[in-house]
Amino acid sequence: MLVYILNKNDKALMPCKPRKARLLLKEGKAKVVNRTPFIIQLRYGSSGYTQPVNLGVDAGSKYIGLSATTEQRELFKATVELRQDIPKLLESRRSLRRSRRTRKLRYRPARFNNRGKKGKLAPSIQHKINSHLTIIKKVCGFIPVTNTIVETAEFDPHKLKNPDIQGSEYQEGDAMGFYNVKVAVLSRDNYNCQICQAQNTQLQVHHIRFKSHGGSDSMENLTTLCKDCHEKIHKNELKFNKKVKSFKHASHMNIMRKRLVELLKNEFDNVYETFGYLTKYHREKLGISKSHCNDAYVISHNFNAEQSNVEFLYRKVRRHNRQIHKAKPGKGGIRQRTQSPYIVNGFRRFDKVMYNGIECFITGKRSSGYFQLKKFDGTVISQGVSSKRLRLLEPIKGWLVDWRAAIPPRPKEVEVSLP
Repeated sequence: MLVYILNKNDKALMPCKPRKARLLLKEGKAKVVNRTPFIIQLRYGSSGYTQPVNLGVDAGSKYIGLSATTEQRELFKATVELRQDIPKLLESRRSLRRSRRTRKLRYRPARFNNRGKKGKLAPSIQHKINSHLTIIKKVCGFIPVTNTIVETAEFDPHKLKNPDIQGSEYQEGDAMGFYNVKVAVLSRDNYNCQICQAQNTQLQVHHIRFKSHGGSDSMENLTTLCKDCHEKIHKNELKFNKKVKSFKHASHMNIMRKRLVELLKNEFDNVYETFGYLTKYHREKLGISKSHCNDAYVISHNFNAEQSNVEFLYRKVRRHNRQIHKAKPGKGGIRQRTQSPYIVNGFRRFDKVMYNGIECFITGKRSSGYFQLKKFDGTVISQGVSSKRLRLLEPIKGWLVDWRAAIPPRPKEVEVSLP
């Protein structure tokens, strides 16, 4: 594990070993700036010598891989998990607003002039692009990055569904010749319930992956069920075990790729683009196992660099719950507040704390001062602990940050040469 260094003017320098950092802190020549990853800042002037550093970015819709390397060693590797709850929250906000406007307020004419802005992306996709920019800026803040290399990917959902598709088949969908998708699904299933095989009964079309869980209205996600089986599934009395491939993240990457590279080139110098087939070829030649941070290591294009044995984990979290009151009024028509105080006894939600020698995060807080604690991987430490028994390690800054031992690197070789 390395310690990252900033000079007196907040400029990133080359990282050092922990022993040197301990001496600098002991002699009062440096101060601690951040705990995870561990960053110190010098209190005196420095020449600012740096080496060329490549930052490899494995861009993604759900995870981001990061790896900063020199010719000799890997300075930093991380896996970043992005938020996936934004569509569900937007749908909840939409339903609550619609309820207020139709039931609790006088009629207001529809407002259509604020719709359809040119070049505007969906909030969930825009958030993912912003998260890419934020985490890259964060890494460049404590590592002197010279070149940024980004892997982008373009997916063909039709090819993913049917590898043999070609020509006019792209325009001829599965529902071609039918009145609508529902009729096409009923015809495909021979008007039989796919669980009990009932035929002469009321048939309904069921979403295998619920829309609330990210399911779509495509024919692959729809099946025919009788009314009784359909009701049992929604009451959790019956299970329909069928896996459905989701192409949501592939579609998001198709939308994000050009905008992401364009914004990175506006923010940073020396930004280059690479592609997934090159990453796969080099990774297999090097004999490196598949992971997001290992892909980023290959993307950085320093194949002889010694891989780091520490992997940092980042997770983007929601800063605050915007819903002020509960949806349903209580007795007397009084709507209770759904928010607890933002800061309770000096602690906020997602702060990193120490409890009984265990580093964990506050995932639920109560105004009484008792908190729920979990580890980064979701392991529950306690459902209710008094704030008096906690010690603050790191305040939340929009990201949960942890680290773990990295996947064992490939066997060390004298030199790796690739065409």
